[in-house]
Amino acid sequence: MQNLEGVTGRQQTQALTVSTTAFTVCFAVWTIFSIIGVQIKNDLGLSNTQFGLLVGTPILTGSLIRLVLGIWADQYGGRIVLVCVMLAAALSTWLLTFATTYEMFLLAALGVGIAGGSFSVGVAYVSKWYPKEKQGTALGIFGVGNVGSAVTKFLAPFVMVAFGWAAVAQIWAGALVVMAVIFWLTTKDEPQLAERRANKQKPESFMAQLAPLKNLQVWRFSLYYFFVFGAFVALALWLPHYYVGVYGLSITAAGMLGAAYSIPGSIFRAVGGWMSDKFGARTVMYWTFAVSVICTFLLSYPATDYVVHGIRGPIEFTIAIGFIPFTILTFILGFFMSLGKAAVYKHIPVYYPNRVGAVGGVVGMIGGLGGFVLPIAFGVLNDVIGVWTSCFMLLFVLVGVAFLWMHFAIRRMEMKKAPQLRDMQHFPEFSDTEPAR
Repeated sequence: MQNLEGVTGRQQTQALTVSTTAFTVCFAVWTIFSIIGVQIKNDLGLSNTQFGLLVGTPILTGSLIRLVLGIWADQYGGRIVLVCVMLAAALSTWLLTFATTYEMFLLAALGVGIAGGSFSVGVAYVSKWYPKEKQGTALGIFGVGNVGSAVTKFLAPFVMVAFGWAAVAQIWAGALVVMAVIFWLTTKDEPQLAERRANKQKPESFMAQLAPLKNLQVWRFSLYYFFVFGAFVALALWLPHYYVGVYGLSITAAGMLGAAYSIPGSIFRAVGGWMSDKFGARTVMYWTFAVSVICTFLLSYPATDYVVHGIRGPIEFTIAIGFIPFTILTFILGFFMSLGKAAVYKHIPVYYPNRVGAVGGVVGMIGGLGGFVLPIAFGVLNDVIGVWTSCFMLLFVLVGVAFLWMHFAIRRMEMKKAPQLRDMQHFPEFSDTEPAR
């Protein structure tokens, strides 16, 4: 159980505010190749495949490292781990300016990806400052730091045009160092860590922290996040290409629409956290999946010409989603994905209060891998099927599987534990050693 005695509202707000700001800066660095990668591609004469690997490398490594960083945050404290993450990422980002070959850029990109691991550290740190009835709101606000990707998309092009891509890397690296110093000077260790040190208790071993990962429930949460976060990131990357290919928009207009999709989707995560506290994370997940199934089904339907043999001759008509309906549907989908991102992470400190770092780390890792894998899958489907809407067909199957798994898992749990649980908004008080469901 969390011991929050003596913690003031001011301390909670300060921890949340500074952590969210730090995560925003980290996310901006994590996606830096979305802008500077274009110039690097031209300078080195890279192929599209090489460019895709360069852009995706930080996303991949930032996802894979989340599990380890989350466990370290639980063991040694999120404050010191997050500062180390920012400094390590800053060094790697600065070293980009010394790279001269493609291989050197890939190596540096591995280090830049460390910035993406800040998410699991921040979740472990922030959750320990709040009681469970307020953790959804707090973690939802923290997740708004995803807007850092939009910050890079809006600011980095101006810096790169004026001073070159190396200046972007240097300024972004400097921002990380400054943020690390500010974070260290304006935050304190989480209450549980201070208490543990006062009692001279040793942190749990790395393997003990991994114990909850034996539960199937953890991997079910991971599938949820693979969709609500991974698919959200994938669409943010894919939509500009889709707008150009399907609706003939200019790359500038398509890029602005892609950024416009990302920003509200990040900000509304705070709303999802508040709703999870008020109505229950399980309820919010039902809303998210139900609306997502409808949206992805409608978006999956390819533009089709029909010929009906009528009494007076053939009747021809076309069924297709126009530009405006498509934009509205994708924004609705992105909005509910953002609610779901917050709801998934509301589950974790409730079911696993002493394993937030490990469980949150693996869930974040799987979600981040979705942002890496799904754009590649979208491209493969386009090549194999030859239909633009095939990306939404894949998402329809993905969210459908997640929805059904969640529903039947909940029904089994309700019937096994107590029939009256079906009427509860929040979660039953299960320990973090609850067997897999």
